[in-house]
Amino acid sequence: MTTEGIEAVFLETHNWGKTARFFQALGYELETSAGDGSGVLRNGEGAYLVVVEVPESREPGMQIALKVPDADAFRADPAVDVVTPFEDTHYGTREMTVRDPDGRLWSLQAPPAKS
Repeated sequence: MTTEGIEAVFLETHNWGKTARFFQALGYELETSAGDGSGVLRNGEGAYLVVVEVPESREPGMQIALKVPDADAFRADPAVDVVTPFEDTHYGTREMTVRDPDGRLWSLQAPPAKS
C-alpha cells in the first residue's frame, strides 16, 4: 500500500490571529479553533491546515503529512527510511515519521486503529 497524496500541512506561527486571517483571505475557512492559539482551516476537498502558535523564541516550522488509508496494511519500501513507526497521536490519528534522501522528515498520517 502507498500514500494517497497530501493529507495536511502543519504550520507553526508566532501570531495565530494574523496567520488565520491570512489563510482566510486566501479562501480557507476556519473549521475549528481550540482557543489556545491553534486551529484547523480548510479550503474545499484539498489538504487541511493545522496552525499552532509557538513562542517568539522558537523558529516556526512546517510539516507536510501524507495520507495513508490504513496504517496496519502499510509496508514501507526499503527505499523509505522509517524514523518512527506508526503511533497513536493525541489528536486522533496514527502517525509515522520517515526521512527522505536529503534528510527532510515527512509525516505519514492514517486514521485511528479499528477496534
